[in-house]
Amino acid sequence: MRKRIFKGAAYIILALSIPALGWSLKDDNTNSVAQHLRDSVAITDSANGVKVASASEIFERYISNIYTESGLDVSGLDRNVFRKAITGYFNFKGSGLVSSGKQIISIVDFNKPSTQKRLWIVDLTDKKLLFNTLVAHGQGSGDNLATSFSNTAESHQSSLGFYITSDTYTGKHGLSLRLNGMDQGYNTNALNRAVVVHGAEYVSQDFINQHGRLGRSYGCPAVPVELTPAIIEAIRGKTTFFINGPANTNYASNYLNETSAANQYGGGQMLAGSI
Repeated sequence: MRKRIFKGAAYIILALSIPALGWSLKDDNTNSVAQHLRDSVAITDSANGVKVASASEIFERYISNIYTESGLDVSGLDRNVFRKAITGYFNFKGSGLVSSGKQIISIVDFNKPSTQKRLWIVDLTDKKLLFNTLVAHGQGSGDNLATSFSNTAESHQSSLGFYITSDTYTGKHGLSLRLNGMDQGYNTNALNRAVVVHGAEYVSQDFINQHGRLGRSYGCPAVPVELTPAIIEAIRGKTTFFINGPANTNYASNYLNETSAANQYGGGQMLAGSI
């Protein structure tokens, strides 16, 4: 009996000691991996002793937590599309490609028609949906639905995949935000093609009411004019931008490696190693 009591007390002390690991598991903002671990790690008293959740289990719990707490589950964003976007974000983060102080991801889902709000911008730090709005696709990609995609200049088609937001400039569409395409063969010509985030009058409910669909761009993910300054300010400066398309496009990306993303989110292996 004493031995069982001793073991139980030891597990409680272990669980309470997890916050103390925060000094070595600090995230880039006020939240830390240690905090996520306190929310996610399952420690049970069983015949096998202490059970520590794997990195993939911790990552899965994190995805579910963000998805529900930010209201993405009721906003119409497919969970698997969100999973792709957040996987890419953590792989970018692991390579030091995105901002350490701005944990923002933008998600465009071209599985949806242009008449629906198919752009989501999420603050991962605050677990908050910042924007859910309309976004245009390229003229060459389709009518109301985007079905064709290209990385080729003058195709006027949208390009799938992961981007990292860059700097701003003022052009023929006013304030615009450059995008660096990161997926070889899918969107790496984005800068040369001037595929950017910009505002457009044809991205509005009034245009949909008149034409039965949004207007279309030359391949840019154009957004409503009235939201353009706020959207660009939120996502500028090395944040993750992901454009998802239909499954039949056979899109593939190195940044969709969930194992490396889970390990980068972290914790599973580090925590297990500390026990």
